[in-house]
This record gives sequence, structure tokens and C-alpha cells, in this order.
Amino acid sequence: MDEQLKQIGERLRGLRDVLDISTEEMAETIGIDVEKYNKIEEGKVDITISNLMKIAHKYGVSAEELMFAEAPHMKSYFVVRKGQGMSVERTKAYKYQSLVSGFVNHKADVFIVTVEPKPGVRTIYKNTHPGQEFNLVLEGQMELYIGGKTMTLNEGDSIYFDSSKPHGMLAVGDKAVKFLAFTVE
Repeated sequence: MDEQLKQIGERLRGLRDVLDISTEEMAETIGIDVEKYNKIEEGKVDITISNLMKIAHKYGVSAEELMFAEAPHMKSYFVVRKGQGMSVERTKAYKYQSLVSGFVNHKADVFIVTVEPKPGVRTIYKNTHPGQEFNLVLEGQMELYIGGKTMTLNEGDSIYFDSSKPHGMLAVGDKAVKFLAFTVE
């Protein structure tokens, strides 16, 4: 994962260089201080998917280009075979597999997210991003926090919510949870 963080940092630095964006502006775009943003570019600190999406949206690139260094090419359709979508392991606990990475100018981001359980951990990391989100639990069980409320979602359960509200999740029990996450602005 350390190598992935370094590569994402290099792509962010490259984007800034090409568009002549200061580190201050980039940090402001995602709502963090410049010191933390610099650590992201150095590959020392992780960046959330929602913050990559904010940068991508503001500067007219795809989140996939920032995550995977792959530009989408397909304009009519894009097929992802089971287990074959481009993926990135954000931390040891979170893995995102993109289902739309090859489609040019996609209007939504769709991921299969796998969250590993963290025995004894009860802290839920929360984030926000513009728009709305739909989650469908494919396997396992998760605790989902949205804007002050915590609920448990089981296999087959789904939720649609305002993703500008702070939200986050934990896998429940000793099994990973796998869910479909669909975000749209």
C-alpha cells in the first residue's frame, strides 16, 4: 500500500504542476491544512476516496486517473468481469474496486468496497462529499453512521443518503463486509 500512496501523491503533484495549482489551493479544495496535504503528496498520509473525487470534479479529471493512472477510453459501454475491476487498497481495512473506470465522462462513481473487521475498534472514520450515495450490502454486516445516527445493515439491505452529511462504516463481527457504493453529484 505504501507504494500506492506514493503513486497517488505523484499524480496529485503532477496535476498541480500541469494546472499551476498551489498546495494551498489543493488543500483548501479538500478542506485540510497545507502540511497534511504535503504529506499526501509525499505518500506519507492516505487520502480518502471522497477527497480524490472532490479534486477530480473540481479540476476536470477522473478519480480513476488519480487512483490508478488510467484514463477511461470507452464511450458506448464498459464491462467489468467479476473480480476484474481496477482496485486500490486504501488501508489494510478498505479495498475499493471501480466498476466504471474505463467509461469516459461517467456521471457516477461505482465501487465494490470491501471493509475488513477491526476487532475491538469502535471508532468510525467519517467523511463527506457532494451529492448522494447508494450502498447495497452484498456480503456480511456493517454499522453505518450518517449525520449522528448509527444503523446496522445486513446482506441485501440498501440505503440512499445525502453524502454531504458526515458518514462512515465498520464491518460487524469477524467477517469482512462487501458492498456496492454508488455516488452521484
